[in-house]
Amino acid sequence: MFKTILFPVDQSRETREAADVVVNIVQKYGSSLILLSVLEVPTPEEELPEPTTMASAEAIAELLKTAQGLFAERGIQAQALEREGKPAFTICDVADEIDADLIVMGCRGLGLTEEGASESVTNRVINLSPCPVLVVP
Repeated sequence: MFKTILFPVDQSRETREAADVVVNIVQKYGSSLILLSVLEVPTPEEELPEPTTMASAEAIAELLKTAQGLFAERGIQAQALEREGKPAFTICDVADEIDADLIVMGCRGLGLTEEGASESVTNRVINLSPCPVLVVP
């Protein structure tokens, strides 16, 4: 059912919590797991990204290495991808590229207001994704 799962990772608590769900799905369906971390580089007129966004290539490489190690401890080999761009658009582009069957994401709860909902990465991914999106609260 879910041959390829895309799991976008960052340094948030919600990502760590969603990892348990990813493990269960990958083990149940024998899925391939692709980890993705996005380097968000603001343009000069934009504000700096949120503190939880990945701001350097070194931080992304370390995060992906750590994530791969954690999944390996549970018997899951994960492929890691690093990309640069706007997180929501990049996640959806990669999902399309790899023909993902499912995207699993944590939700930061920033969408509690109308403004927050329209601006959240999770909401944008839900609206743009070429495949189903599982949001782990």
